[in-house]
Amino acid sequence: MPRKNNTRKRAPAGMCVPKLKTKTVKGKEYEYYEVKCTTGYDPLTGKQIQRTITGKTQKEVVDRFKKMQSEVDTGTYTTPTKMTVGEWLDIWLTDYCKKVKPRTLDCYMSNCEKHIKPALGKKNLSKLSSLEVQRFLNSLTHSRTGKPLSPKTVNNIHGTLHKALALAKKLGYISKNPSDAEYVERPKVQPPDIKPFEDSDVTKLIKELSGNPYRNVILTMLFCGLREGEALGLSYDTIDFDNHTIRIVQQLQKNRLTKRYEIVTPKNGKSRLLCVSDFVISLLREQQQEQEAMQKRAGKGWNNPWNLVFTREDGRHLCPQTVYCNFKRRVKAIGCGDRRPHDLRHTFAVASLHAGDDIKTVQGNLGHHTAAFTLQTYAHVTEGMRRDSAAHMNSYIEKVMPKNAAETA
Repeated sequence: MPRKNNTRKRAPAGMCVPKLKTKTVKGKEYEYYEVKCTTGYDPLTGKQIQRTITGKTQKEVVDRFKKMQSEVDTGTYTTPTKMTVGEWLDIWLTDYCKKVKPRTLDCYMSNCEKHIKPALGKKNLSKLSSLEVQRFLNSLTHSRTGKPLSPKTVNNIHGTLHKALALAKKLGYISKNPSDAEYVERPKVQPPDIKPFEDSDVTKLIKELSGNPYRNVILTMLFCGLREGEALGLSYDTIDFDNHTIRIVQQLQKNRLTKRYEIVTPKNGKSRLLCVSDFVISLLREQQQEQEAMQKRAGKGWNNPWNLVFTREDGRHLCPQTVYCNFKRRVKAIGCGDRRPHDLRHTFAVASLHAGDDIKTVQGNLGHHTAAFTLQTYAHVTEGMRRDSAAHMNSYIEKVMPKNAAETA
């Protein structure tokens, strides 16, 4: 007698997918298939961590099992989470960004609160797609004008989101980072339009600063190429008056969370040694003498715990905003109202290049991460230097070339 045709699909060899029954709320019987998949092991107990897979058909369960097992084997499996993007950003900022510099944290918090959370905050973290990230980047506009944000700002916002999602991936909350460069397109950032002071404007500025309480700090920034925070955080123990050197090891920055100023490492986290001019050393000696006079006047009220070079009358650190406003008034008076304190740094770099300093030396003095960045920033200056070099070679050729070139034939 022929065997009856068994229409039930069997599980793959070695795999048991039991058929179970349960009752619904209305009392009807419901059949389903169930299997467990080991996704890892508890680091404390060593016991298996298993997830239950259920489905209406045996094939559905087997397919889902194979997919999950493949992800476990390749290390791409992540436990589904109900956490939203906004909730993760709050955790990231609070628990994982404690050691970043105050200005960096301020940038992260601003990007999250103003842009990322309003657009993506309510979305499920594990379900965030690259298409959603791309559409978010494409839609970024200025809150007041409605105009698209600059490519640099868009890239900064993307960088914040990417950094937060990269950690989420590392911790196993997501299987891939949907903001990776291979999945999204970012706008190309054009080289910055720098505005160094002309030599005549520098002369005017020096005259304008005569008798100004912030003269020494502004001129130190100009003739050393310091960032504003580095100048305001300069301490006496980093200055070697005899050997004419300054070691840049710190800067002054405000912490947005504590609302207090802190001494932190330089922008790229690395110190650098500057060999400075005689004028700068005399400027710093002058500042030291002025500060000693201020300390005598302040008496017991003197308060300079960081041993800073540039301080208020009572020894406390200078406020960056106060220095900025004073600088803007001075440059406006000489007809350069569009200049910023950072343009003093650009002026130092351009003057160094024109003086013949090689790009590697300029990079080291400025504290740039790479010489390539220095080249990109001051490309127009180096282009002019290349033309000058060609002119110098022409002069050399004319000098060594025989008057009658035919004689050398």
